[in-house]
Amino acid sequence: MAHKELVLDEVDRGILYALQQDARNVTIQEIAAEVDVSGSTVRNRIEAMESMGVIEGYAPKINYERAGFSLNIMFICSADPDDREAVAQDVLEVPGIIDVDEMLTSERNLHVKAVATNTLDLADITAQLNEYGLIIHSSEIISNNYTQPWSPFEYGADEE
Repeated sequence: MAHKELVLDEVDRGILYALQQDARNVTIQEIAAEVDVSGSTVRNRIEAMESMGVIEGYAPKINYERAGFSLNIMFICSADPDDREAVAQDVLEVPGIIDVDEMLTSERNLHVKAVATNTLDLADITAQLNEYGLIIHSSEIISNNYTQPWSPFEYGADEE
């Protein structure tokens, strides 16, 4: 079944840009002023984007090291292409796994992020990933992560 796609206009993109910058602290009225519409329009647009799956949720960005969990690891793995999607969802059940990216192409088709408190935790996570039939090509310790809103969503960006 094909996914229904919502066509985003400049207001929708501006709303998404504002939410990507700081969804927790920006108000509906601040977004409305930025994209030059009413607060009720912003509220309705957000609800529509949530119901269509454009906005999938709101989650805090956590610095695990500052929270006392010193090992933040990225596993680069290979899964059987026929099982990749199921394995990607299943490995989220492994304690310590926080994020899985499924790659459309490439032999290294799963990128698995995990948080561990020590090397014993790390060894346990590694063993459990192997139990799912994953081939681990590398495991890298992540020191920092930087993000920004996607610039084409910025309100008025296409006017310049």
